Amino acid sequence: MSYIISGIQQVGVGCKDATATFKWYRQILGADVPVFEEKATAALMLPYTGGQPRERHAILALNMQGGGGFEIWQHTQHVSQHAATEPMLGDTGIFAAKIKCFDVEKAFEAFKKRGVQVLSNDIEWSPEAAERHFWIKDPEGNVLQIVENKSFFQNSGKLTGGIYGVILGTTDIVKTTALFKDILEYDEIVYDKMDVFKDFKPLNGGEFPTARVLLRHSQPRIGAFAPLLGATEIELVQVYDRVPTKIFQNRFWGECGFIHLCFDINGMDDLKNRLNTEGYPFTVDSANSFDMGEAAGRFAYIEDADGTLIEFVETHKVPILKSIGWYLNLTKRRPEKALPRWMLRALGLNSVKD
Repeated sequence: MSYIISGIQQVGVGCKDATATFKWYRQILGADVPVFEEKATAALMLPYTGGQPRERHAILALNMQGGGGFEIWQHTQHVSQHAATEPMLGDTGIFAAKIKCFDVEKAFEAFKKRGVQVLSNDIEWSPEAAERHFWIKDPEGNVLQIVENKSFFQNSGKLTGGIYGVILGTTDIVKTTALFKDILEYDEIVYDKMDVFKDFKPLNGGEFPTARVLLRHSQPRIGAFAPLLGATEIELVQVYDRVPTKIFQNRFWGECGFIHLCFDINGMDDLKNRLNTEGYPFTVDSANSFDMGEAAGRFAYIEDADGTLIEFVETHKVPILKSIGWYLNLTKRRPEKALPRWMLRALGLNSVKD
């Protein structure tokens, strides 16, 4: 069996206070379902945590309208640090997370009234004039692009859904495009342009010329969680008039910022072989199964050409309804088959009410 990529499972959000960050993401972005929450030791990320296991508090939060989740991650042995200088567009790493939204005009006005830090003066069009969006920051200073999109799992009245993609800075846009296009199946190049882009103007560094590539997958994703995770896109940005900074330079994985991009996959060994062949060996591999208390599976990491971390998770166990001990074993299912929609909706019964 070849590997299956079911979608973006989550983007890691390093922060100083996981409880406070989860509160903001559920109240503002509707990510109110904690798939797991655990305080434990991160013992396998040694290449990125100074060679030592690190105590952490982690929460995987989902928005049940659809899209990927947020893995909120806090070091508990020391205070997580921000980047030494504010990241600029084109710095290497994950610069921004894309959030899907039913109605950007409604969200734009609502966020301003709620006191969210809105960077945009107005709603802008993307270069292909197909998607409207605006920019905000979370309380930790992370940039979020609110993108109008009609690909939702369900409509429960929230302003936004979950993760729709990321904007990733690179020093080799051709090589990074090949990684996402040829291996991770983002086979549709929506645009490939170089310019000073009007819709980037609200961003730090957005006034400079950039090369910009937007990638999508032409075929719907398959797999257990594909209907919930939905369609996604990856945007790559490269600058030429300055030397970009690595966003996580001289910091541990898990400190403040977007720490990784994670894909939900099946067929980890097949994916590992393919990535090895293409020059992207696993730098971390949990090998058999990790246990997050309420969820379990196998995870692995690679680095792109600039050291940005991309995670792959093969889910083995997931809680459907924690209050009655209902956990689903995914190892006994056909990997290409989606879970019934009613079962996916049942995840929402674990939501946190404010």
